Amino acid sequence: MIAVDGELKIRKYQPADRGACRRLWRELTEWHRQIYQDPSIGGAHPEDLFDKHLEEVGADRLWVAVLGSEVVGLIGLVVKKGEAEIEPLIVSQPYRRRGVGRRLVETAVAEARRLGVSLISVKPVARNVEAIKFFHRQGFKTLGHVELILDLSGRAWKKGPKLFGCQFYF
Repeated sequence: MIAVDGELKIRKYQPADRGACRRLWRELTEWHRQIYQDPSIGGAHPEDLFDKHLEEVGADRLWVAVLGSEVVGLIGLVVKKGEAEIEPLIVSQPYRRRGVGRRLVETAVAEARRLGVSLISVKPVARNVEAIKFFHRQGFKTLGHVELILDLSGRAWKKGPKLFGCQFYF
């Protein structure tokens, strides 16, 4: 078990963090590939999507979690028209369940409050049950949107939750 409490620092993203954040983005993509059993997710260089995100959102709403000198987590807050979305939240696997994600979310929520944001949303992928449970524990308990998919490819899906008496798959 890796202790992080007193040693963990949350700070604004800096250009020197780019390489570490690209590695975190790749790690998140690898996790999505695993839970969806689809090696094509994110393409050949998923870390390039961090650069695209950084370009679109800007560095002023990105924070990193640093343990010692190592960047172990990343969170972004996309703010539009008085509402915000947490995108992304990434904690490197060895540091999960140690309070890193909670501290990152607290930072983003505090910034949203400071900005006068009325709603904060997060959109974890449906099969990422651990992320859904984590965000629920952080206070995200109101459903805002449900996206339904009709898959015409014949792909095998896992049985998922029931919602409003309807069986869903993911």
